[in-house]
Amino acid sequence: MVIWLSLILRLAAASLKSRRSVLLENLALRHQLLVLNRRSKRPRLTPLDRALWAWLSQTWRAWRTSLRMVQPNTVVRWHRAGFRLFWRWKSRPRRVGRQAITSDIINLIREMSGANPLWGAPRIHGELLKLGITLAQRTVAKYMVRRSPCSPNQKWRTFLRNHLGQMVSVDFLAVPRPWVWRKSESPLAHPGSPRTSSG
Repeated sequence: MVIWLSLILRLAAASLKSRRSVLLENLALRHQLLVLNRRSKRPRLTPLDRALWAWLSQTWRAWRTSLRMVQPNTVVRWHRAGFRLFWRWKSRPRRVGRQAITSDIINLIREMSGANPLWGAPRIHGELLKLGITLAQRTVAKYMVRRSPCSPNQKWRTFLRNHLGQMVSVDFLAVPRPWVWRKSESPLAHPGSPRTSSG
């Protein structure tokens, strides 16, 4: 008599449930039957089984009433583990941004800056662009050979020795002439030549 009364109460309660709740309950019961019918003495739950029950615990309020395989606390623990796994995957380091600079490019930058002490980062950066190597100018300056502050500067003696053949000596002198206001003359003399030309 008690069994029939319990069955009638369950049928009455089922008639009051929504279609969605009935479908979820049917899914939960059928899944447990599939797990129990597996060919093993003690059926083991796969990660997919745990994911299903973790999802049911979040979408169905009465999921505890149909659970028979494990304790409800076990399903809660599965859900927490899945939550941690999801955010670990979400926070994984992604390979974005600048590409890694190879050692060959670094050695090339150092070789160019060492062989050409008067070249700065803009010049070396331009030469690398001609070779098809795309880098930032600050990156080029980072890997250049470090020197003392006064070594790359060119001395005046070196400048005069290098450009002596192209230089022109210019001087100004006053030439007095009758009936004419004083006029400034500027003779031009090439170094090494005794001839001058006045303007």
